[in-house]
Amino acid sequence: MAKLVLGPLLRHVGETTATVWVETDARCEVTVAGHSAPTFQVGDQHFALVQLAGLGPRTEYDVRLDDDVVWPPENHPFPKPTIRTRNVTRILFGSCRAAKHDDDDLGPDALDAYATRMATRPDDEWPDALLLLGDQVYADEPTDATKRWLREHRHGTQEPEDEVVHFAEYAQLYHETWADPEVRWLMSTVPCSMIFDDHDVRDDWNTSDQWRREMSAKPWWRNRIRGAISSYWVYQHIGNLGPDELAANALFKQVQAHDGDALPLLEDFAEQADQEVDGRKSTWWSYRRDFGRVRLLVIDTRCGRILGDGVRSMVSDDEFAWIEENARGDVDHLLIGSSLPWLMPHALSHFQSLNEIGARKPGWQGRAAERIRQVLDLEHWPAFRASFDRLSRLIQRVADDTKTVCVLSGDVHHSYAAEAHFPRPTRGRVVQLVCSPVRNEPPKVFLPVFRLAWSRTAARILRRLATAVGVPEDLMSWRKLTGPHFGNSVALLEFGDDGPRFRLEGADGQERTSLLLGRQPQ
Repeated sequence: MAKLVLGPLLRHVGETTATVWVETDARCEVTVAGHSAPTFQVGDQHFALVQLAGLGPRTEYDVRLDDDVVWPPENHPFPKPTIRTRNVTRILFGSCRAAKHDDDDLGPDALDAYATRMATRPDDEWPDALLLLGDQVYADEPTDATKRWLREHRHGTQEPEDEVVHFAEYAQLYHETWADPEVRWLMSTVPCSMIFDDHDVRDDWNTSDQWRREMSAKPWWRNRIRGAISSYWVYQHIGNLGPDELAANALFKQVQAHDGDALPLLEDFAEQADQEVDGRKSTWWSYRRDFGRVRLLVIDTRCGRILGDGVRSMVSDDEFAWIEENARGDVDHLLIGSSLPWLMPHALSHFQSLNEIGARKPGWQGRAAERIRQVLDLEHWPAFRASFDRLSRLIQRVADDTKTVCVLSGDVHHSYAAEAHFPRPTRGRVVQLVCSPVRNEPPKVFLPVFRLAWSRTAARILRRLATAVGVPEDLMSWRKLTGPHFGNSVALLEFGDDGPRFRLEGADGQERTSLLLGRQPQ
């Protein structure tokens, strides 16, 4: 009899549709709420994405493998998994969730703690969607338990002892982080959308063309990128897609129809997706979700980068054009999901743009700037200055037709909110909302740096230096609304009649900040 290994994860939910993802230990038929799908095989593992249609406002469900009920288990201490197709008014988000070590000092898991509190509340107070903005797994910083597992499963290889490489090793990371009982229940009943960041592959992933060349020279890197992207496609990406997108996805249809192990097919796809050809990428990971009058546009800020031939862009021109097209619509609120912040502390923003120009210089100056870029992780939107300005112009245009534009981000291991002001005032408010980490912490030396980076004096000095070397003037100004906040936390964006409200909750359940974003400040 087949067994449930991981899941169920409730993924894309529409007005009458939903998808539920599971992993099993053997080939079988998976049934959820009367809808079935056969598993497909990747390596030694088996997966299914069950598509449901014709749903009402509320559907309780169980999971059956070949007609045997396997979820929820007997005496399950949580409310029964339920699919709700109600209007989305609450979106929970965050990033950087390291798995639990037996002896680490990263503190309590804010998502785990939120799920524990959520289970005791009426379901009309639960979030309607969950957005995870990168670093779901740490391929280059696994737990001690995973390192022991790697030592047991590897023999005589040249692969790094303390990093994962292959699909099955990535699967071990997902098992470790998603099998947490509280989080497993939360993800079975709150629709989840996801995007990767660097640690899903490796720290500083695609920082620069030089970084790519250095990594490509490592004998194990080809297997690493094949394992990383193929596992991301299975565990995260396909669940981001709605019914129409799945129906049009050639790879999804191929994998479902494949008789036997589809891993070679996915690894070949992964290798192509990583390659840059004539300033283009073969695969786009960005996607769009509509929640009534709210639109979520999630941008891939990692795999889609264009770095060769002296060009630096966060995504290709074709993908950016798609982003611009899908950012416009008959909506009240646009949410831009970007694992990397658009608006950063002023001094850090100017420094990143300054460093980008320095890294272009020949000789020792360029080499020194590149080294600084990699050591200090200078690879956010301001470090891709042309893309930063293009996104700024897009946001300004959209804000003329909407009530708010909110950029939701993580990555930087502290949380804050900032508001942008353009020379010509926009109709809607424009804010950057950052929640990071869910469970991790920055090196303590960074804490005073993050505070200093908001200093007006530091900002003026760095802005003058940036101007002197040719960095364009910013298209807007911005000011910090709250933060920086440190420690593990999750953020809730709640939409009401008076506009969205941003709340930041610590792992202890205490509210760290609450901001109403619907009205211009007086």
